[in-house]
Amino acid sequence: MNFWHSSMIIGSIIMIIAGIVIYLVHKLRVSTISEYKGKYDYLNTKEIRNYKNVFLCFGIATMMIINLYSAGKFNSVELWFFVRLFISVAGGILISYVAFLVLDYYYPTVLNRKLRKWRYTPRITKAGNKMRLLSEEEEDVHLAEGMQAEENVFSIDYDVWVDEKTGDVKIEKYPGHLQAIQCNSCGFYTMRVTKEDITRQPTKDTPGELIKNYQCSYCKSVRATAFNISTKEADDYKNTSMRSYKKNKNIDMVRVEIHSSLTGKSFFEFQNIEQTQKFLDEYDSEKGS
Repeated sequence: MNFWHSSMIIGSIIMIIAGIVIYLVHKLRVSTISEYKGKYDYLNTKEIRNYKNVFLCFGIATMMIINLYSAGKFNSVELWFFVRLFISVAGGILISYVAFLVLDYYYPTVLNRKLRKWRYTPRITKAGNKMRLLSEEEEDVHLAEGMQAEENVFSIDYDVWVDEKTGDVKIEKYPGHLQAIQCNSCGFYTMRVTKEDITRQPTKDTPGELIKNYQCSYCKSVRATAFNISTKEADDYKNTSMRSYKKNKNIDMVRVEIHSSLTGKSFFEFQNIEQTQKFLDEYDSEKGS
């Protein structure tokens, strides 16, 4: 039994140190990445996974520490040993499980704020000029046809930064609907795209329309958002007054919340008032689901 207890002491110390090292290495890695896009990619793919490893180490350490209870009172393997072993395993699993739940459902809210910070912080050119992030309508001029197609089906999202003094352009690639967004019901970032429907094909004169349907993996709420599929060419933007981009400049999004006895609570989001009015004119509650 002395060997068992010594192993628990050494093992718990190793696990605690391992958890601290994983955390510190993660923080050091983030601080050494100079590019904002690099920080975004690393945090998006590594942070939650690394933090889960930290709490897994702490959970194992807790299990080993519980196994030290009454270490000096017993010198043989009896019933108490197996009871203590069961309690220690349950305690370690409980700590890890609760930590994983927090990281899966609450922490994405915190992580999203970090990701937005690094994604939308203005880029600076080598010449020291601040770049401007183009709107969805403006950026199509700088995207190849294949890139626009990826954005139209929301598999990839591109950010286009422009140095208006020199004309330099920087294009950054981000995951599309694979990145969960915030649910309006529970507040967690667990809302993901489940289906995309093109309700109106684009023509030469009018943009198309795509409906993106979401469902929350936590509270199961659903919502839908309408997006325009632009068909403009580069020359079209050269002849477009900037005044058109400033229309309804104080409105970023229109959200409609509908409570129905048939479909429950649903949310619908639109880019402008015209889309919202059209939706309300045509909405059928029996087809809302």
